[in-house]
Amino acid sequence: MVPVLLILWGATVIPPADLLPDPKVSLLPPVNFTIRVTGLAQVLLSWEPDPDQEPRNAHLEYHVKIHAPQDDDFETGSTESTCMAPLHKGFSASVRTILQEGHAPLASSWVSAELQAPPGSPGTSVSNLTCATSTTAGGGHLRPHRVSLHCTWLSGEETPPDTQYFLYYRYGSWTEECQEYSKDPTGRNTACWVPRSSISSKGHGWLAVHVNGTSRTAAIRPFDQLFGVQAIARANPPTNVTAQIQGTRLSIQWDKPISAFPQHCFDYEVKIHNTKKNYLQVEKITTNAFVSVIDHLSKYSIQVRAAVSPACRTAGLWSEWTPPIYVGSEARKPLMEWLLILLTVTACFAVLICPLLCRICHLWARLFPPVPVPKSHIKDLLVTAHCEKAGSSATETEVISFVEGLGCEVLENSVF
Repeated sequence: MVPVLLILWGATVIPPADLLPDPKVSLLPPVNFTIRVTGLAQVLLSWEPDPDQEPRNAHLEYHVKIHAPQDDDFETGSTESTCMAPLHKGFSASVRTILQEGHAPLASSWVSAELQAPPGSPGTSVSNLTCATSTTAGGGHLRPHRVSLHCTWLSGEETPPDTQYFLYYRYGSWTEECQEYSKDPTGRNTACWVPRSSISSKGHGWLAVHVNGTSRTAAIRPFDQLFGVQAIARANPPTNVTAQIQGTRLSIQWDKPISAFPQHCFDYEVKIHNTKKNYLQVEKITTNAFVSVIDHLSKYSIQVRAAVSPACRTAGLWSEWTPPIYVGSEARKPLMEWLLILLTVTACFAVLICPLLCRICHLWARLFPPVPVPKSHIKDLLVTAHCEKAGSSATETEVISFVEGLGCEVLENSVF
């Protein structure tokens, strides 16, 4: 029994002969490795197995390593591979033969190839290249929606004055040159508009954009860039936005944007601006209706925008905001309400100002008391003398009248 167990144990730790690499097998590197440009920002890597490779019936695979413009590596059983990459800085790669047998795979030495960068003076290529797509209706029966492309860029810092730029794009196997440009004040192309591109309205994958230029005094260096089609797709704004107020309840509704995607594939943002209080409210929702509680005495500005939901594809760009619509009004207060406010303010003012005035008057009297007037003895003397003189020649009535005219008091039973 023990020998049997030993035999079984040995079978579990010693791999079968067919899983062990053949020490006589020597892997040779591929031959005729080339890099060839097949389109905008696209190259074809191709090679052949060494004709002296033995055994000829071995299942050979290949390990490909990309060095420039960006490191990458992968394995393939084919003898060619298509790669998409910006080519304005060149392209280089290596490949080797591998044999996946047993627990110790074999690998040959590397062979390399390089694609030189295109000629051009430093600082002459464009910079800040950005692109976006949008969808419009009316593409026809087979394609009811058409996709437009809009790209902008900046001129190179060392660009000669007579430089002119031109844009090309490739989506799939279709390559097209831009026909509608926008120019800067010097007449140089700085933007491109393709109203009807070959891009699918539900497209995915990569968009390759190439911008080159011409000048009589310098070689203009080209520029390539890859864009994810879904990442640059800008949704259209929602349509038919309506809003109404019922008491303190604001209800907003709209229709989905013009798009090949169905209703459930959109996210929305609603912006509500209280123009009276200058208060801004932004809400993100997934339906095409929104209800909010508001101040019924305020006026509101309402805008909505949309974006394709990540549930349907990689999230793209938000749409522009819809034109603002206005609801509500900054209503004036009734006349009786204003009158009540005025009376209240007046009463409060009177209550506050009266004690203050009293205190001021009392303080004034204490600071500046009235000055006493001295008694005029001269006036009394003149009146008495005149009365005595008049009494000798005038009648009693005339004397009394004269005395009263001078302000003298005539005593009862006076004798003149």
